[in-house]
Amino acid sequence: MIPLPDTNVGRDGMNILSVEALGKSYGAGPVLDGVTFGLEHDERMGIIGRNGSGKTTLLRILAGVETSDQGRVSLANGRLLSFLPQNPVLASDLSVLDAIFAQGSDQMCLLRDYQNACHELHTAQDGDERAMDKVTHLAHQIDIAGAWDLEARAKSILSRLGIVDISARIGSLSGGQRKRVALARCLILRPDLLLLDEPTNHLDADTIIWLEEYLSRFAGALLLVTHDRFFLERVTNRMLEVERGQVQRFEGNYSYYLEKKQEQTLQRDEAATKRENLIRRELTWLRRGARARSTKQKAHVERVKTLLASQGDGPARKIELSGGATRLGNKILEMHGISKTYSGRTVIDNFSYNLKSGDRVGLIGPNGAGKTTLLEIISGRIKPDSGRVEIGSTAVIGYYDQESRALADELRIIDYIREAADFVRTADGTSIPAGQMLERFLFVPALHYTPVARLSGGERRRLYLLRLLMSAPNVLLLDEPTNDFDIPTLLALEEYLENFPGCLIVASHDRSFLDHTIEHLFHFGPGGAIRGYPGNYSTYLEIREQEETKISADATSPARGNVRDVPVKGISGIVSEGNAVSGGASAPVDAVPRRLNFKERRELEELETRIASAEARKAEIEAILSSPPSDMVVDSSLYSELPTLIAQLDRDMERWAELADRV
Repeated sequence: MIPLPDTNVGRDGMNILSVEALGKSYGAGPVLDGVTFGLEHDERMGIIGRNGSGKTTLLRILAGVETSDQGRVSLANGRLLSFLPQNPVLASDLSVLDAIFAQGSDQMCLLRDYQNACHELHTAQDGDERAMDKVTHLAHQIDIAGAWDLEARAKSILSRLGIVDISARIGSLSGGQRKRVALARCLILRPDLLLLDEPTNHLDADTIIWLEEYLSRFAGALLLVTHDRFFLERVTNRMLEVERGQVQRFEGNYSYYLEKKQEQTLQRDEAATKRENLIRRELTWLRRGARARSTKQKAHVERVKTLLASQGDGPARKIELSGGATRLGNKILEMHGISKTYSGRTVIDNFSYNLKSGDRVGLIGPNGAGKTTLLEIISGRIKPDSGRVEIGSTAVIGYYDQESRALADELRIIDYIREAADFVRTADGTSIPAGQMLERFLFVPALHYTPVARLSGGERRRLYLLRLLMSAPNVLLLDEPTNDFDIPTLLALEEYLENFPGCLIVASHDRSFLDHTIEHLFHFGPGGAIRGYPGNYSTYLEIREQEETKISADATSPARGNVRDVPVKGISGIVSEGNAVSGGASAPVDAVPRRLNFKERRELEELETRIASAEARKAEIEAILSSPPSDMVVDSSLYSELPTLIAQLDRDMERWAELADRV
């Protein structure tokens, strides 16, 4: 629970949270300037804006963690607020249980003491009446306080977030696990106002879906910062855009925000056109002959000067990702029988795969399942217990890891980039110097000599990505690349990867990002089993739903008769020449597939035509949607059309691959 600077209700008497004329500056200028808005008790507001625009600063001020330079924050009397920071700081010597119940209500303190007493009783010698009496007394106190429901809720939330060992010390947990512990503490409290900063970071896709459902039933107000567009779309009913120190409120979710920003962009473009026409007319008037100039009205001349001096509301700067890639040979990357075990737990079991030119591969699965381990093995940072990795002589691997370990805090930004290269050569042969590349990545010249340590989380990740691209890799390994990126940067990265001439292997929980960037997918399951699926994340969900429906139908069917159990093909079922997955993958049933009949040949021809048309349409839509939200040349109908188009295209591709394989 976080105390706020002021606990009076807002002026309208309706808001659970009121913010008035809030201001905050850091050295160069104001990050927040006169921010004013309110949040009602049932509103779910998403905060959107570029990295460094002040989103996290705003949340920290609202939570009372940071003070503002001016303005007022008011929380309605008697209301409880809970805050999940982007990088939670928890005492390393506490157990998971103590960290969750710390700073909580009296009920949570009772439950903490009860859990500790039960642990003492379990480890005590038989007949320890003192330990038994303590447990009995605390159980009675919990009965009086009605806190057993809180205990059940706590255990349920901890289980869904993958927190099993509640006695583990915080210091022994990874950053992602600490984030989950902090999130569990926020949810268990059931506050009246929940502030979440990047809550989906370090969560796997299934857990994100659970969190969406949980928040949809949450009875309080919600204010969150996230880059996950699916999450914004499904959880929020209001949007707050932070730009140039100001905020703008939108009375709807992310799709509504896109529609309204499109309208604003059109209006701005019309105003800019009118202004340009006016300037052109006035310049023509000013440039008329000397005789005419001598008779001009002074007021008219001053008006023209003012018009020319005004800046107007031009479009926000757009990040420009560009970089070259070294040519790839025939042999790129081969993995043969890779296995890896940690503390007796197998995370990768006999995995084999041959990467081919143009491959776009996604890795999904629960945290700790082995996705990062596989990327670390490919990059050479760790060795497999068995098996081998063979890298082609022309392959240049660029590894974007979760922790940005290659960042050097002591270096200046420009020096850090020049360590990789003084310039980068793009695909069209253009040479771009390091300083210009920094500007393309929205690092203005005034920042080039700033130490890396002074950058925000999102700016650090963006700089790390630039450093990686400066090395001109042709095989990109991306481990959770969407963490800490704003939506405009994500859109620019998706556009870059769409045209990237090399190979891509990406581990991510961002469903939208996976849908836009990959064409094959590996799911990491228990025991090190890795199963392949054709298509992107949406296709994977469809296949999984079909399999679950079939399993449910089989379980309720009284007799199966002679119907064969035909598993859905994974990548191993449609890719030849050794592109195999580990022992957990399903294999095709038919050892020798039959030839195509006339009807199937016609279907194959129709599929080829339909796929070509769909891919052209997909490219057209993505070209429009790739513009950052600050430009907002976006049609909301296209935003709704794209997932359906991609899903149908993936189904057609899967069917085409099945028929073509038999040809």
